[in-house]
Amino acid sequence: MRLIIYSMLGLLILIQYPLWLGRGGWFKVYELDQQLKAQEDKNRALILRNAKLAGDVADLKDGTRAIEERARSEHGLIKENEYFVQILPSSKPVTKTD
Repeated sequence: MRLIIYSMLGLLILIQYPLWLGRGGWFKVYELDQQLKAQEDKNRALILRNAKLAGDVADLKDGTRAIEERARSEHGLIKENEYFVQILPSSKPVTKTD
């Protein structure tokens, strides 16, 4: 009777091994699921970035406001009859006096 019990227990362990530790086992599925979630997060971030870039491209193609804004911020250009004012931070710390 013991031989039958031990052989059944051994068969049960052999059957369970591929389920837990095999190529398509639970641990591998869990690991792949985590990788899938990480990749989906990256894809969402890239989709948002692409949408923003597409909006910038459309704005640069269609309007002059974006071109003017870039010329002002990146190249320091100003329009005719405008004054450029730059405010620099103070080198001394501001202290309160009573």
